[in-house]
Amino acid sequence: MKPEGHPDYREVVFHDLSCDFKFITRSTIGTREKIEFNGKEYPLVKIEVSAESHPFYTGKHKIVDTAGRVEKFRQKFGSVGSKTAVAAG
Repeated sequence: MKPEGHPDYREVVFHDLSCDFKFITRSTIGTREKIEFNGKEYPLVKIEVSAESHPFYTGKHKIVDTAGRVEKFRQKFGSVGSKTAVAAG
């Protein structure tokens, strides 16, 4: 086999930025950054979500308050230009 025909498959540190979790795995991903982890230098890949921070795996779902938004809007702007105020009146 030709050595230039295969990508560089090496150990890489993935850093989940949302929960500051780092793990080592093997990958061919290209990166310019490096990090020292467990006394050794590895290429670094920064990610937003991993199994440590994803709501499906953690069971921690963010609940968005949608019920209070209409009331906040009505308190701020009143019934000026509101279609529901015309229909209700």
